[in-house]
Amino acid sequence: MDRWTAGPGGQWAQSSAAESQSLKLVWLCVLGGSTCLAVGGAPPGSPSASAWSKGAAKGSQGLPQGKESLRIQVEPEGDSFPLMEIGTCEAEASEQWDYVLVAHPGTQRDPKQVRQQQFLQELERKGFRTKHLDLYRTLLLEPEGPTPNAKLAAPTPVPVATRIRIVDFVVMKTKTSAGETFEDLVKDGVFEARFPLHKGEGYLKKMWAGWRHMFRKQPIDEIRNYFGEKVALYFAWLGWYNYMLVPAALTGLLVFLSGFSLFDASQISKEICEAHDILMCPLGDHSRRYQRLSETCTFAKLTHLFDNDGTVVFAIFMALWATVFLEIWKRQRACVVLHWDLYVWDEDQEEMALELINCPDYKLQPYQHSYLRSTRHPHPVPDHAIPQICLMIGMAHILVVYRVLASALFSSSALLFLEDQVTTAVVVTGALVHYVTISIMTKINKHVALKLCDFEMPRTFSERESKFTIRFFTLQFFTHFSSLIYIAFILGRINGHPGKSTRLAGLWKLEECHASGCMMDLFLQMAIIMSLKQTLSNCGEYLVPWVTHKFRSLRASEARHLPRDPELRDWRRNYLLNSVNIFSLFDEFMEMSAYGFTTIFVAAFRWRRCSRSSATLVEIRLDAIKMVWLQRRLVPRKAKDNRLLVHCSGAGTWLQVLETIGVLAVIANGMIIAFTSEFIPRVVYKYRYSPCLKEANSTIDCLKGYVNHSLSVFHTKDFQDPDKIEGSENVTLCRYRDYRNPPDYNFSEQFWFLLAIRLAFVILFEHVALCIKLIAAWFVPDVPQSVKNKVLDVKYQRLREKMWHGRQRLGGVGAGSRPPMPTHPNPASIFSARSTDV
Repeated sequence: MDRWTAGPGGQWAQSSAAESQSLKLVWLCVLGGSTCLAVGGAPPGSPSASAWSKGAAKGSQGLPQGKESLRIQVEPEGDSFPLMEIGTCEAEASEQWDYVLVAHPGTQRDPKQVRQQQFLQELERKGFRTKHLDLYRTLLLEPEGPTPNAKLAAPTPVPVATRIRIVDFVVMKTKTSAGETFEDLVKDGVFEARFPLHKGEGYLKKMWAGWRHMFRKQPIDEIRNYFGEKVALYFAWLGWYNYMLVPAALTGLLVFLSGFSLFDASQISKEICEAHDILMCPLGDHSRRYQRLSETCTFAKLTHLFDNDGTVVFAIFMALWATVFLEIWKRQRACVVLHWDLYVWDEDQEEMALELINCPDYKLQPYQHSYLRSTRHPHPVPDHAIPQICLMIGMAHILVVYRVLASALFSSSALLFLEDQVTTAVVVTGALVHYVTISIMTKINKHVALKLCDFEMPRTFSERESKFTIRFFTLQFFTHFSSLIYIAFILGRINGHPGKSTRLAGLWKLEECHASGCMMDLFLQMAIIMSLKQTLSNCGEYLVPWVTHKFRSLRASEARHLPRDPELRDWRRNYLLNSVNIFSLFDEFMEMSAYGFTTIFVAAFRWRRCSRSSATLVEIRLDAIKMVWLQRRLVPRKAKDNRLLVHCSGAGTWLQVLETIGVLAVIANGMIIAFTSEFIPRVVYKYRYSPCLKEANSTIDCLKGYVNHSLSVFHTKDFQDPDKIEGSENVTLCRYRDYRNPPDYNFSEQFWFLLAIRLAFVILFEHVALCIKLIAAWFVPDVPQSVKNKVLDVKYQRLREKMWHGRQRLGGVGAGSRPPMPTHPNPASIFSARSTDV
């Protein structure tokens, strides 16, 4: 079937269907109260040409051959129709429109129209035509070049995703004679938006983007064809992550059940529940009474569920799981990359090709250290960067200040039930404050990371994305884990002792751990934050775009500007969807932060694996519904793994982030077991101080007497004002969690011995766990042997083909018969011209 394409000098000529898949001209129209520019075009009189407003004024098809003009279709006020034809031209059939620019109708009647026309003229000057597609194909042949004397294969049709990616890049990079980009014109109100059109998404809506498909396999290939490789890899990663959560969840459940089976058999819990005669010292300045240790019986039993001997085993297992998960994912990804013909795709080469398509005079920007580039920045330091970084640091410490002030406030409260549960109230409200802080700081961190990236003046968009990923992840890491690090490793360790407490600003006493131990504080903090992130955050992530879309649709329906033309209705439907930007997909990639939450502090919250598995199922369908039903179409982008032949700074950076999380998880979990858990003190007591050492064959539990051994003694007469404490006249001694000796209350010999054992355990645990990770990484190759063999076979056959052509040029001496080309369809195509499409 013949098609019409634009030829030299603005003439129209017939070409094959494959050749007609080219970049189109830009046409201007106005729909639903907003003006739009759509990428498309066809010659007058061609089979695919049509007056795409069927109700347009007559004479629109009477243009002479070769004339190019601009049609501006303005929808009049009220219900009157048809559309008025201001200019004259012909557009292409509806299925050829890919991209739309939107402007307010008012810009057609004020000086902004001049700037609008200048921008359009620049796009027309670049001519979204076949020549750009031909240039693109010439630039992005395989790195080794075509086989000598070999005939180039007929051009294959350019996928819609490729056309959209090229058009988006050119529109984004185009500048007027005054140096204004599209974003500059948007800020001045000349244009309103730009976006590709949703077309052909029916299959994804029917088979993927719906809650009823939650347990159905994802159509990854169809997602890739519609949204591009980067989105498809994101959903493939989520699916693989959810699949690999199953063994981790089952192991965590098994460890939990083993602890639950000993819920009432723990010697430590028994001693705490029977310790009616042990009085604990008041925790705050305003406590009115001594607390019996037996009152913490329930919390002691709960603590035993996640602070037992199985904690160490599970932490080592999760270190191994994190490594195996990433290594097997690399193998899975290598197969996907081969299947998608991306093995030799080069992101730098694509960036250069797009730059040359946009501007043939583009000069190559060589690699340069970011410091040298930043010295050319007009401002030595970004305007808001330093205040925003200071704000970030301040927000990271706000939880510490809040917990100190809340502890003093709740202790002096008139509510008796609150006075008895001060520590629990502080932990719960502190977790709420931490969640709010995370929500606020996420937006601030994104802004700061972008400013820091712009300050470094990255060479390409991919380099900018990579730098932004690293900086944003670093800021988010401290935002998410600052309070957890404080609770796990600082809380209760710098607050002094009864009678001489460390105070904030000399006024407020620093809080202490829960009476049952700091593991309870850490567990409650993580449980509340994770629950809120899985409920409120997911609800907000779905409801906000849904409500926004419904509100925009309702406003548009009340305006009574519904076009009769199906083309305009489709554009209007796309316009009413929620807007997206170049970092919208990055927001979805940040869901990988949940991987850090479930890995770094897994020793304190092993139940998280069970809940995360169901949360990932919901996350997959939630993101699918947003992308297909509620948001404008994302610009398709390519991505692959930097572990393969070439570097990809986009998704490869995320792989480095996940590997970093795996190493941090080993360190953090080792320190939690050593310093936060009671595992080390229990082991030391068992093999150094327990009654079992005196009677080798005794049936006595080796942990008998551990509770009394782990509590220090404080004389109540050493309080500054003991009379304010209820019942102080009958109490001469109280106990507190620490290893100190009265009367000077300095650290005892046991404290320093325990500290040495803790440090030794951290070093040993980290080395063992990291060795296991390294062995697992070495044992599981990144790329399967089958993939390597297929690629090797393709290279061998191509080398034979080149040698055969070389002998033919020398006169056929020893040419022999032409070697057969490889029969594997997938690996063979990875070196074809199609594999290098942008």
